Amino acid sequence: MIRPDSGTAWFKSSHSGATSDCVEIAWLPEDHVGVRDSKNPTGPALVFAPGVWDAFAASTARGEFDRPA
Repeated sequence: MIRPDSGTAWFKSSHSGATSDCVEIAWLPEDHVGVRDSKNPTGPALVFAPGVWDAFAASTARGEFDRPA
């Protein structure tokens, strides 16, 4: 099982503001991706396999998760 550890480098989007209300991601071993809430850095993190993350990122880029007008 892939898990983030204390040495994991987390980062948030450059589009994030100065507040701590953000989602952070980390590149993990074996191309997995960790996702956590920046307000709770010691809390749980979700870990995605490479293909799942790629599908999510592609869907986001296509606007599939945009809020309806």
